[in-house]
Amino acid sequence: MFTGIVAGLGTVVDTRETEMGRQLEIEEPSLLPEMRVGDSVAVNGVCLTAVAVADGRVSVQVVKESLDRSNLGDLHVGGRVDLERPMRADGRFDGHIVQGHVDGVGVVSGLSQEGAAVRMRIELPEGLARYVVEKGSITVDGVSLTVTAVGAELTTWFEIVLIPHTLDVTVLGLRGVGDRVNLEVDVLAKYVERLMTS
Repeated sequence: MFTGIVAGLGTVVDTRETEMGRQLEIEEPSLLPEMRVGDSVAVNGVCLTAVAVADGRVSVQVVKESLDRSNLGDLHVGGRVDLERPMRADGRFDGHIVQGHVDGVGVVSGLSQEGAAVRMRIELPEGLARYVVEKGSITVDGVSLTVTAVGAELTTWFEIVLIPHTLDVTVLGLRGVGDRVNLEVDVLAKYVERLMTS
C-alpha cells in the first residue's frame, strides 16, 4: 500500500520491449540504496516489482495490462517519473490509501496560475467521474491530491491546485495541456458502490 507522497523524481535511462510488455530502467540514487529485488515501487502511481537493482538504478517490468491502463507506455529515455516506496507498517500516513492500481488515464485540459500555485484541470474517462467528488482524494501520477472542483453532472473533468513544493518535486510540475496522467480514484468509493449494488 502507498500513500501518494512521492519520495523521489526518477529519470528513465533505458526502455525496451519484452515478451510480457516493457521493461524500464530508472535512476534515482537517493531513493534506491535500501531497495532489493522483489520489492514494490510505485512509478507514476503504478505499483511495480523491482526485477533488478544496482548502482542507483531499478529495473521494473510493465505488463500489457499496466501499459493499457496507464501512461507508462509513453515513457522514453530521459523522461521523468514519480517514485514512491510502499508505506511501512510503522510509518506516517500522510496522504490517503493508494493501492498503486491505476484506474485509467486522464488528459490535462487546462492550467492557470493562482499566485505561486497552479490550478490544473483534467479530463477523465467517463466511467471514473462518479468516484470523484469535490474535497475528496484522488491520485494523479502517484501524487495524493485534494479535488478542488468537479464538472457538472454530465461533464467529466475535475480540478486540483498544485502548491510550489508539489510542482518542484513531482512530474506534475512538468505537465502541460494535452499531457496524459495516471488516475487512481479513492478505493473506498469503489467498495461502497460494490456493496450498495450487490
